Amino acid sequence: MLYLLVRVTVRSTRLSSFAHHDLLARPSSSEESVFKPPAATNASEAAALDAKVVPELDDNGKKTGKLGASDLGLVQVDYDGPIVTRRELWSYYLYYNGNNGVGPLGFSSTLFQSLAFSAGWDPAKGNDVRAPCDAPDASGQCVLPWAGGTKQVASVVLIANGLCFTAMTLLFTTLGSAADYGTFGRWLLFVVTIVCWASQFASVSLTSPSMWPSAMALFMLSFTTYGATLVFYAALFPRLARNTPRSRELRRKLEDGEISAENFEKEESLEKNRISNISTMHSNIGYLFVLLLDLSILLPLADHPRVNNYTIVLTNAYWVVTGIWWFIFQQPRPGPRLPKGEHYVTIGWKQIWSACKQYKRLPYTFIYLFAFFLLADGLNTTGTLVGIIQNETVHFSFLTNTYYGICQAITSTISTYGFWVIQNRFKLNTKTMFVVTNIATVLIPFWGMLGLWTNKIGFHHTWEFWFYNAFFGVFQAPYYAFSQTMMAEVTPPGFDNMFFGLFGLSNRASSMIGPNVIQAIIDNTGNKWMGFPFLFALCAAAALVIWFGVDIEKGRSDAVKFAVERRVDAAGVIVDERDSSSGSKDNRGV
Repeated sequence: MLYLLVRVTVRSTRLSSFAHHDLLARPSSSEESVFKPPAATNASEAAALDAKVVPELDDNGKKTGKLGASDLGLVQVDYDGPIVTRRELWSYYLYYNGNNGVGPLGFSSTLFQSLAFSAGWDPAKGNDVRAPCDAPDASGQCVLPWAGGTKQVASVVLIANGLCFTAMTLLFTTLGSAADYGTFGRWLLFVVTIVCWASQFASVSLTSPSMWPSAMALFMLSFTTYGATLVFYAALFPRLARNTPRSRELRRKLEDGEISAENFEKEESLEKNRISNISTMHSNIGYLFVLLLDLSILLPLADHPRVNNYTIVLTNAYWVVTGIWWFIFQQPRPGPRLPKGEHYVTIGWKQIWSACKQYKRLPYTFIYLFAFFLLADGLNTTGTLVGIIQNETVHFSFLTNTYYGICQAITSTISTYGFWVIQNRFKLNTKTMFVVTNIATVLIPFWGMLGLWTNKIGFHHTWEFWFYNAFFGVFQAPYYAFSQTMMAEVTPPGFDNMFFGLFGLSNRASSMIGPNVIQAIIDNTGNKWMGFPFLFALCAAAALVIWFGVDIEKGRSDAVKFAVERRVDAAGVIVDERDSSSGSKDNRGV
């Protein structure tokens, strides 16, 4: 059920206009050494890169603030590698089809919570009595031994989620930007995928309540590596989208003067949305198919003590079968060599620090990242809290959760396609579509908050979870697709892993905060519903920032100009266009 919440795998007001662009401070040479987009690989590319920035002018010769053809032409797609083939694109979709989150998020989390709940006791009956948490006269509270005392099971689950996000943050910070160099990103994705697969298969050994600490460890390992696969796989998306036959044809028409820069931006954005929506739809199709496949075990083996373990194994095997093809058919698109004197472990920290210092030059990129930081925290923690309540309500039934998942998968698949058709039909921009999904994001914790004052609604009844999963599918599947496209729109070309690393960091680092705040609230009040007001305020604040503070068109323009200024010529020289246009010498990378 929670598979979409983390996806995120990982688009703000402009602080300076194009007219002020030349007045921005020049970066230091040490900073430039870690801002290396791929170098041109042949003379023709180098010649194209040597063009000067020529902004689009109006009839009076004044700058319009929009990109001209030569602006967009500077950021070449040729260096990104070969044109995307049909086989490669389908293997990309199939990886998403299998990497749908049913196992690492849905079933692994349910198994962990189920074992922990069975091992816990009702504190209202006394810690010496240790009455079962599922007794007919249970108080609704359930605790486990923790750090010399006790802690609510719901709090333990939230702590586990918070630790996962902490681990993801360290992983993305340390290795995220390094994935831009050479083939490191390709191997990094392969390794975290293998580890996730292994941890899922190991879940077959979790058979008794006393093994809840092992269940927690395996859940955290699979959740962390699953989140890593989403971020490192999403980072492939911009480069892939820039190299489809359609994108290449659009670039050719722009350079030949057949279409305007404005039309190019609009059509290229639609191409990005097409791939993003199709890949998300494939994830939803895979989610639906694997849940139906799981019924082949859940129904005939309903009374078998290991039915849940076998279900996780089958779910994971499906991902292996569909996901392995990407590593076979992915075409080589290596990044530049690691700068001299740098190391894969340390360059990520340097790049993130350097990237953060560019907020004045990329204001919309960073306002979006900040807003997404808040939104992802609210959404992820809301999903975790609703999932905890849902699991307790259905008594941790894999079968019931599978039915809920099927409901969500059907609505997700239909809505992702429907949102794309509506966007394409009316030529709506990415932000407009994303805002619609944001409204739903705010309404979910609002509904839970109502449960504080009434038992009639607010996630107290099974019918509400049917409604929640359908509602979540309709709006939150497109949420993931459009949030990713928003990030792609404001990411400087050639710096994909760096800024998608920040995107993933915004998602994961934020989610260190929400679970810890909510678990403290639950521990102090003994009421899980007390977490919803905080989550509602968090989601509402983030949505307002995105609605009123993000300008995608200007953000895209800033991103392209940033990439142009930090380009690298065929000799490996970092060229700052602002200086070269004024006659100063180029700066050489360290």
